[in-house]
Amino acid sequence: MKRREFISFLGGATVAWPLAARAQQAAMPVVGMLMSGAPGLPFVVGFQQGLKEAGYSEGQNVAIEYRWAEDHRDRLPALAAELIGRRVDVIFASGPPAARAAKAATATIPIVFTSAEDPVKIGLVSSLNRPGGNVTGMSLFYVELGAKRLDLLLALVPKSDVIAVLVNPTSSTEGQEQLRDLPAAARAIGQQLIVVNASTDSDLDKAFADLVQHGVSALIVGSDLLFFSRRAQLVALAARNAIPTIYFERNFVTTGGLISYGPNTNDMYRQAGAYTGRIIKGEKPADLPVIQPTKFELVINLKTAKVLGLSVPQTLLVAADDVIE
Repeated sequence: MKRREFISFLGGATVAWPLAARAQQAAMPVVGMLMSGAPGLPFVVGFQQGLKEAGYSEGQNVAIEYRWAEDHRDRLPALAAELIGRRVDVIFASGPPAARAAKAATATIPIVFTSAEDPVKIGLVSSLNRPGGNVTGMSLFYVELGAKRLDLLLALVPKSDVIAVLVNPTSSTEGQEQLRDLPAAARAIGQQLIVVNASTDSDLDKAFADLVQHGVSALIVGSDLLFFSRRAQLVALAARNAIPTIYFERNFVTTGGLISYGPNTNDMYRQAGAYTGRIIKGEKPADLPVIQPTKFELVINLKTAKVLGLSVPQTLLVAADDVIE
């Protein structure tokens, strides 16, 4: 090769190599995260961990596009459309409203969800074992545990005259499911149960005023994303009004709440991240069964119990997965 031709070849290569590098970067898979809540959701770390276990690290060999509805569910369809316009490879939808918005927006892009509601009942999948279509995910099993939470609360506060359940009336079928199962469980043991509604921050303050007015002895907080995102406010209101309260997720208790019973949510998000990684590698959502939790956590805050003047039965302490002292 002549010297001038060789130099020309090198010059062309210096242009071609960066172009090739940029092409590789452009080919990096993109995960769209459609979140009903606000930034700071603790379970995002679990999702990222699951992705990493599947071989994908954010910023290295996978990109993540975050979209937060910040508890405004009406924003979810537009946010889902943004992710589709971004041509993401997989959508992770956190919570039933986000999952429904994602499913309504695309029948082709794979979707992995987490849902507190039964995903079959709300139409996300055809069945748990054979989801069908482009959707699969994790069923968190929050709603179905209402009767168990009632039993645990009565073990802590056995002489309760009136127990209340706090629900969000705007949360589609989730609140309806809880109101169907809990009253029946209360009636079966002769326990009076009243329902208190809240769908905004100001509603929460009014709800606790109503609880005091009705002489409520203890409270069950229904599973709802609004309540989770306002967990510090709820825990503070329960403490201020000296109302023993059971929650659906351990982060309430680590924030100062009394007791919680539910799945290990961080682990469920980790598994959702692992599913997302498997789909990026080529597996199809229709072939990945919906995962249900196999273990439920009982978490008790002894410091809070002491402040409330409660004696925690030894049977609960032995059964607890975590006791905060």
